[in-house]
Amino acid sequence: MKKLLFIGLLLGLTTLSYGQEIKVITVIESIVPGGIGRSRIIEKQENTDFNSFTTTRTDGKKSKQGDVDRKDLKIENFDETKLLNFYSMAGINFQNIASNDAVISSKLTQMVQDGWKLVFVTSGTESNAGKDDKTGIFITRFIFQR
Repeated sequence: MKKLLFIGLLLGLTTLSYGQEIKVITVIESIVPGGIGRSRIIEKQENTDFNSFTTTRTDGKKSKQGDVDRKDLKIENFDETKLLNFYSMAGINFQNIASNDAVISSKLTQMVQDGWKLVFVTSGTESNAGKDDKTGIFITRFIFQR
């Protein structure tokens, strides 16, 4: 009986490690005044194989594997959900931020309902931060697994 239980547990754990998917949802929120920026949730809708774009180097020489043009890296099928910009003409717009939170929460809730588990979140900003800097982006990547 103990052997059967152990074998069942082992098979169950083995099944869990195979067939897992990772999905990345990217949120880009524009830090451009006046509503001229573009804020979006981006979700890819097609799969690709990273091996097609990977080059192996040995002894300073590059192999032919993965030798593709950058234009070949682009996918054609993705969802783009509109969001509002952080700033309006008057400055930071808290209503826009709350509205984005509602849309992002809706997307994340749908992902969980679809069987995805949020496993990692990373974020960053891009801005030149110079004296008259009025542009930039805030990017967040939500990494899901199922």
